[in-house]
Amino acid sequence: MIFAVHENFAYPMRVEVPKGLNSLSAEECGSCHAEIYKEWSQSMHSKAWSDRYYQTEFRYDGSTPVCKNCHTPLENQQKYSYTEFRDRDMLDPVLKPNPNFDPKLQNEGVTCAVCHIQNGKIVGPFGNVNAPHPVKADPAMSSGSKYCLKCHTIAGKRWDTFYKIPPCGTIAEIKAGGNEPDCVGCHMPPAERPLVKGFEPKRVGRHLFHGGHHPDKVKSALSVEYEKEVDGDSVKFVITLTNIGTYHYLPTGTPDRHLTLELRLFGQNGELIKEKIFKMKRYILWRPVIADLWDTRLPYDEPRKFVFGFRKGKTSPPRTLEISVRYHLLDEARKKKIGYETEEPISYEVYGKKLDLQRESG
Repeated sequence: MIFAVHENFAYPMRVEVPKGLNSLSAEECGSCHAEIYKEWSQSMHSKAWSDRYYQTEFRYDGSTPVCKNCHTPLENQQKYSYTEFRDRDMLDPVLKPNPNFDPKLQNEGVTCAVCHIQNGKIVGPFGNVNAPHPVKADPAMSSGSKYCLKCHTIAGKRWDTFYKIPPCGTIAEIKAGGNEPDCVGCHMPPAERPLVKGFEPKRVGRHLFHGGHHPDKVKSALSVEYEKEVDGDSVKFVITLTNIGTYHYLPTGTPDRHLTLELRLFGQNGELIKEKIFKMKRYILWRPVIADLWDTRLPYDEPRKFVFGFRKGKTSPPRTLEISVRYHLLDEARKKKIGYETEEPISYEVYGKKLDLQRESG
């Protein structure tokens, strides 16, 4: 089978509207928590359902219902409800029209209620008896991964599971490395501000959820160093890449995401003499079965060295060496295969360096 769906992930969440509120909508939450709502509205969480790339992949892969349980986790966000499955792997549910379906709520993706409502109460890092709705305090909201586990830990442990860590299994990836994840501390950096305008400031996480779609976040997680070795006419550059910023692999998420180290040697007139591209990616066999083959991504704090060699040349020595590290959200071939159309770039530069080899001579 592809991957095992644990019972915790097999069904959407049933959440009741807390007293004092009219709906489960993030828009209503934003009427008081305006700054947090603004941040969330620009995050990938708010686009978990509406994102064009996700929608393209979702349709291409057969619109598997279980995917909705993370991209639209609330029962009211799903057009169809179900309480039973046709298969023991819980990938083929018996669908029935959902009378409580709210298309506007569906479009909110991972909305506030997914993390902040439990048993009819709003859960947050602080308690507040003056709030217009019941509140439950949980310090775990301020750090760790407790509230991220719902969607980001899916992993199969059965013997017949070939796809051990699906695209949404980032936390399982971290635990496999023996480290304790702090998703909140990294993806929700703290800020001193009032939860509601006019009240005293508190230390709360910013609801940005920055990750692979944000170049500055990726840049902060990667160290790039290089050194030059000369032996007669032979020149060798050793480039070292190190994941210094995250306990999960770099990159993580869907296997289409990958890094490339691109090295290009140019001559005196700008002509390309030599080029070498290294790819850091999770390789998966999709046919005739789905299975992990190998993984060249960057684990945390394990330097990876790459070598690029050439000869000086006496009559026309090389002039420049360009070093570039790029983050790719998607393979060009995959983009074409699934019919994903976008004007936005699907890759960006994380690191760039242009070396003048004549100055570097020696």
